[in-house]
Amino acid sequence: MAYVISDECISCGACAAECPVEAISEGDSKYVINPDLCTECGSCANVCPVGAPVQG
Repeated sequence: MAYVISDECISCGACAAECPVEAISEGDSKYVINPDLCTECGSCANVCPVGAPVQG
């Protein structure tokens, strides 16, 4: 399953900068992951300081 970003997101942008397929974009209150583009590589989860990206 594609990763999703939980409400723990602090909108730092670390995940978006690390995503190799540019599946992450800035949403209204947190970053969001496009499930159609996510390759489930885990790069976003590895760099998030608060553990917001989780497998959905």
